[in-house]
Amino acid sequence: MVQPLPIVLLHGVGLDHTMWEPLRAEIAGLTDRPALALDLPGHGGQPPLTGPATLAGLAADVAERLPGRAHLVGFSLGALVAQHLARHRPDLVASLTSVSSVCARTPQEAASVRNRLDNARSDFAGSVEASVVRWYPAGSGVDATTVSGTRATLLANSQESYLHAYEVFATADAEIGPELGKIALPSLAVTGELDPGSTPEMSRRLGQAIPRGRTVVVPGARHMLPVEQPRELALIIHRFIEESSRESHD
Repeated sequence: MVQPLPIVLLHGVGLDHTMWEPLRAEIAGLTDRPALALDLPGHGGQPPLTGPATLAGLAADVAERLPGRAHLVGFSLGALVAQHLARHRPDLVASLTSVSSVCARTPQEAASVRNRLDNARSDFAGSVEASVVRWYPAGSGVDATTVSGTRATLLANSQESYLHAYEVFATADAEIGPELGKIALPSLAVTGELDPGSTPEMSRRLGQAIPRGRTVVVPGARHMLPVEQPRELALIIHRFIEESSRESHD
């Protein structure tokens, strides 16, 4: 019997593979496809970034560690990496899911993320706390232990490595944006209705830019969609992947 292609999960800036644990638990109850969460270069168990990074470099590193062809699910920076792989290494990608992804930032949106990067350079701990508050505002419904875990993961980063990765996140949408129309794979862009950074409008831009793209906005959800609403996101991803698989017979 042919084994189903795996799902590979790529996290965001300053996080690591552990952010996917709630989603992986939900996916396991829906499918027999294995779900593998990788650490991006400079994160988790990977060596810190000691010099300027590029989207192409991050994607090449991930490509070397993929288990073969897979359904890619990227979150935030991980979504940009997944988009680069879908464009330049389609042999490794069966489908593309971009969760809470930026796309074609406006000048105002670009200035906002640049300001957050400057704040991280001048006050790393303060910028981490600002991220935690932005991701988990009062009423998000995420338990205090999970919030504390996210904070600890962010603070455990090498500051230099984090800043190199954040620089890619702050600029790479301008690099990959003109290439999105050349992605020929089934693609899904999904974000939370209340995400202030990776907005529903950005996901709509992304869904429209990729020829086989579609967009889903989850009502009431914020940026940390995989943590805040893992069941809903798992169902969305599962339906998309199974439909894509039937279309391509993989």
